[in-house]
Amino acid sequence: MRTLQPAEWSKPRGFAHGVAVDGPGKWIVLAGQTGGDEKGEYQPDLGGQVAIALQRIIKLLAEAGAGPGHIVRLTWYLTSRSEYQAAGAGIGAAWRETLGRNLPPSTLLYVSGLVDERAKVEIEVTAFVPAA
Repeated sequence: MRTLQPAEWSKPRGFAHGVAVDGPGKWIVLAGQTGGDEKGEYQPDLGGQVAIALQRIIKLLAEAGAGPGHIVRLTWYLTSRSEYQAAGAGIGAAWRETLGRNLPPSTLLYVSGLVDERAKVEIEVTAFVPAA
């Protein structure tokens, strides 16, 4: 995978504009993961929910023989702009703990609600594992 970063563009913070994938391999597409734990309980804060959602993503990727470095796209659905802005430190800590320094292309969308009313975030993932 190669990050797409035109020389004349400023480097984005926390994501990449795009990646190019060339060659044979395995695509992995995950459904949106929310911040509900294995018992269906939700943290009250957005940072805690993001941490759980990212942990769920890592677990699913591992099931497919992949890791955070294989993620080529994230789509975030958030229910509150102000909560997202206030949770920056917690989200950053959760990101570093689960995804490390991987900064794939990401899109953030604000929505009026998610299927489970307790959910504040849902994250979809596309990943690619190159053939050995």
